[in-house]
Amino acid sequence: MGAPLVMEILTERAHFMRESLNKNRTITDGMVSILGSFDHRLSALETAMRPTQVRTHAIRKAHENIDKTLKAAEVILAQFDISRQVEAKIIKGPREDLESYLAAVDQLRNNVEFFSSNKSFKSSDGVLTNANNLLAKAMLKLEEEFKQLLSTYSKVVEPERLFECLPNSLRPSSGSPSNQGDPNGRKISPMSHHEQIAKGTEGSTYTVPTFIPPRIIPQLHDLVRRMVEAGHEQQCLKIYRDTRASVLEQSLRKLGVEKLTKDDVQKMQWEVLEGKIGNWIHFMRIAVKLLFAGERKVCDQIFEDLDPLGNQCFAEVTMSSVIMLLSFGEAIAKSKRSPEKLFVLLDMYETMRELLPEIEVIFGGKASAEMREAALSLTKRLAQTAQDTFGDFEEAVEKDATKTSILDGTVHPLTSYVINYVKFLFDYQSTLKQLFQENGNGGSSNSQLAVATKRIMSALQTNLDGKSKQYKDPALTHLFIMNNIHYMVRSVRRSEAKDLLGDEWVQIHRRIVQQHANHYRRNAWGKILQCLTVQGLSSSGSGGLSTDGGTSSSVSRALLKERFKAFNMQFEELHQRQTQWTVPDNELRESLRLAVAEVLLPAYRQFLKRFGSLLDNGKNPQKYIKYTPEDLDRMLSEFFEGKPRGDPRRS
Repeated sequence: MGAPLVMEILTERAHFMRESLNKNRTITDGMVSILGSFDHRLSALETAMRPTQVRTHAIRKAHENIDKTLKAAEVILAQFDISRQVEAKIIKGPREDLESYLAAVDQLRNNVEFFSSNKSFKSSDGVLTNANNLLAKAMLKLEEEFKQLLSTYSKVVEPERLFECLPNSLRPSSGSPSNQGDPNGRKISPMSHHEQIAKGTEGSTYTVPTFIPPRIIPQLHDLVRRMVEAGHEQQCLKIYRDTRASVLEQSLRKLGVEKLTKDDVQKMQWEVLEGKIGNWIHFMRIAVKLLFAGERKVCDQIFEDLDPLGNQCFAEVTMSSVIMLLSFGEAIAKSKRSPEKLFVLLDMYETMRELLPEIEVIFGGKASAEMREAALSLTKRLAQTAQDTFGDFEEAVEKDATKTSILDGTVHPLTSYVINYVKFLFDYQSTLKQLFQENGNGGSSNSQLAVATKRIMSALQTNLDGKSKQYKDPALTHLFIMNNIHYMVRSVRRSEAKDLLGDEWVQIHRRIVQQHANHYRRNAWGKILQCLTVQGLSSSGSGGLSTDGGTSSSVSRALLKERFKAFNMQFEELHQRQTQWTVPDNELRESLRLAVAEVLLPAYRQFLKRFGSLLDNGKNPQKYIKYTPEDLDRMLSEFFEGKPRGDPRRS
């Protein structure tokens, strides 16, 4: 019974579900029919509304166009009115209110640009003509203001102000570089210039001066920019060049810079010229590191972002000043060469080499290329002239024909001059090595300098050999050579030259000194020593005296007297002559006296001991035996003192 009941229930439920599905299908079909009807009606409505939408969009667009047109018209009308608005301010000028004046100029220039681009407007030609005329007046007033402002604040830089910007080591104590050096006006030595250069390059700080107040720079910059934008570059260039170039030249002239030609240089006395060269070195450093650097700084600030006009202005401002400075250097480099000029040429060369990197930076740009090239050309010319002068010196030493008489055999002035010259050369070692390196002759610069120095020393020796031939006394000839070679050796040993020439050179020349000392002894004392020999005293005739108590040999009293008389006369002549001779070195003088004494005194003692008694028993023995060995020793100590001629003989 349970199963049939369950089946009945399930059947009923299935029937109910079927009826529900049928109803849902009917409802769905109805909804689809209704929605289809709505879609048809909306399409019809949209079709009906489309003309209205088009009209509405057109009206809105028309309103927008009207707004734009009105705004454009307002702008155009405003442009027509700008000339009238700014005219009063333009005519009044920029003196009272530069900022608002520049704003008015900007408006006016924009006005001109507007009508230049929109010439179709009615009356635009008249407005444009009026605006251009007004703008021209405005630019004239801007030029006047630029010139006035630049002139007002461009002041000549006083030397004292420049000196304050120098490192302490280079500041002149007397307030002017022309008064540097010896207060009595004596010439500045090459060493002084060289030390000055060294001080100028080692750890020196230069303070670039401010030429125009910082608050004025922006005003000048704004004026320049407006002039450039208006196409007035050339007017701007002329005003800036004329004003700043004049101030720069006057600053240099106040410092002491002169414009000298080659002819001016040739006519000057060397002492005067050397002083001017020392000043030029100082002026070049001040000009490049302070004046030109300061001028570049001002120019870069005023013409910021306005190249190449800025570079052109700087080049034209500095051109005449650079030429004025470099022309002096060129005149020196082209002047007649002479040995004393070598050191100042090296000083000038060192200065230019020191300044070249800064010149390259300060005078950067195409407009300044000519000045960069001029500075480099001068540096090369100075180097070449210095090299040629150095080469000339060797030849001048060898061919020196001065007739200075050195009667006492001391060191010749040429020797001391050449040695001092060589010593100075070693203060310029790095510079000379640089010259040799640039010359490119092969080999290390150090060895080339050593070879060149040895050639100079050899040339000096050759010349001294020639000068020694003026002496008639061979002994004085050797004394002269000995003194001079010894002076050379001693000077080299006490200087940096020893490291360059080497120990071998020193040892060779010390042996030369000793050789000439030996030659002196043989030539000066050989003859007198013959008086103290036994040879020639023996006699087989009567009247002879035994020298040893025997009868195998005897000495002629007469010959013995003659021998003593000859010795006395020769020694007195030697004493008289050689006390006038000079050996300036104390050590060498004492060693030479000792060498003579070591030969002469033992020979004299032995001769006196052997034969003196033979004359003691005779008449007036003191007439022949005038000197004891002690007398001779004392008199030898007077040799080589350079006693003036005519002095009474010391005994």
